[in-house]
Amino acid sequence: MIILGLDPGYGTMGYGVIEKDARGNLRAVAYGAIKTPAGETFPVRLCILEEKLNALFDKFQPEEAAMEELFFSKNITTGIAVAHARGVMMLTCCKRCGRIFEYTPNQIKQALTGYGSADKQQMQRITASHLRLDEIPRPDDAADALAVALCHAFTSRFSGLFGVK
Repeated sequence: MIILGLDPGYGTMGYGVIEKDARGNLRAVAYGAIKTPAGETFPVRLCILEEKLNALFDKFQPEEAAMEELFFSKNITTGIAVAHARGVMMLTCCKRCGRIFEYTPNQIKQALTGYGSADKQQMQRITASHLRLDEIPRPDDAADALAVALCHAFTSRFSGLFGVK
């Protein structure tokens, strides 16, 4: 099974593609970040995200997609913009594979480390370890997206609890 993990953002959207074989072995297929030009209008930036996300679906043909639920604590304006980007991402994923799942940051941390309050460095190291990567994936958005994909791979047998309704 090919799983696409996404770390939402409108300036930078992280992605991670992993493969889970029939025996449960996991490997990183690809990861990176989609960046939109800061000087561009917001609607155009959303269109760029949609185009690039469709290109990922064309290239990797994921069977399921997973993304981090929206979390923001201080800047509501940024949170609203990211929510718009998530809407574009959800719509694209729903149209392209129909199977999209959401996980909170704590659920992702719990699934990968067994500890819901793991820090960013611990999450990056464990993500690299689970995927047997020689170094921590960069940029951070890509590492976060791989962590989301891993979380889904580890918990997909409970997918009824996390599917977007």
